[in-house]
Amino acid sequence: MNKFELHILGCGSALPTMKHVPSAQVLNIREKLFLIDCGEGTQLEFRRARLSFGRLSHIFISHLHGDHCFGLIGLISTLGLLGRTGNLTIHAVAELEEVLRPQLNFFCQGMSYKVIIESFDPTKNEVIYEDRSVKVSTIPLDHRMPCAGFLFEEADYDLNLKSDMIRFYDIPVKDLPDIKKGKDFIMASGEVIPNSRLTHPKVHARKYAYCSDTAYKEDIVPIIKDADLLYHEATFLEDNAARAQITRHSTARQAATIAKMANVKKLMIGHYSSRYDDDSLFKKEAQEIFPHVILANEAIVEKL
Repeated sequence: MNKFELHILGCGSALPTMKHVPSAQVLNIREKLFLIDCGEGTQLEFRRARLSFGRLSHIFISHLHGDHCFGLIGLISTLGLLGRTGNLTIHAVAELEEVLRPQLNFFCQGMSYKVIIESFDPTKNEVIYEDRSVKVSTIPLDHRMPCAGFLFEEADYDLNLKSDMIRFYDIPVKDLPDIKKGKDFIMASGEVIPNSRLTHPKVHARKYAYCSDTAYKEDIVPIIKDADLLYHEATFLEDNAARAQITRHSTARQAATIAKMANVKKLMIGHYSSRYDDDSLFKKEAQEIFPHVILANEAIVEKL
């Protein structure tokens, strides 16, 4: 099965700590790297994870709070110093253009590549990127400023042929693409050979949902339903539920409730408030609602 794995580069919240780096993740899909948020220190964690800068072509920024985007200008500058030539596309709210472009004009003049900013509407659930490997859609969230999560859906695989059956029925090469797409084969005699006899069972197309800073929001459940992995922020524990509501964040219990409602396979929580010294408390609270919980931590690689 082709690679589909998540690298956590940072999972802390706004206030810097010695334990965690601000939000940043890399999703590796078939050796294409997609950066999700870019807090301060992202490029250093990128190197520590031994990821290739050359395989990065798209960045997705959930919102414009500093702990999710302060690492952009440093990363962009480094890519220029490395001699990058291919375009870099950043998907973000429209305001990033007016924030980032002056920095690029001042610090990154004469770079060997272009930075393209593609804006999206954070209030809508819509496809913002698609290629042969993956489709990316926005997940409208509820935060103190416009904010969206991202749903990464792996492209469906063609069916794998059973070579012995293809030879047995002497099927012409010209008919193989249709069989890979699921069609039955009709013999010259008129006999119909079911596709299931000619192909192996379909490979499951994987889904990853990233829910950045947000208050508890049941509206997202239909969008993320049945995801293989859900990352949902859990800035607070229930002892600070009132604070979570005011700041438009979630508790670990609330994140687990969303995971249970959406019937996801696994839940990863992160974006921990610096007021807590023991991250294991987040897992303990979440598992009271949903059993399959992973604590985000720098250097974790989760294979889907």
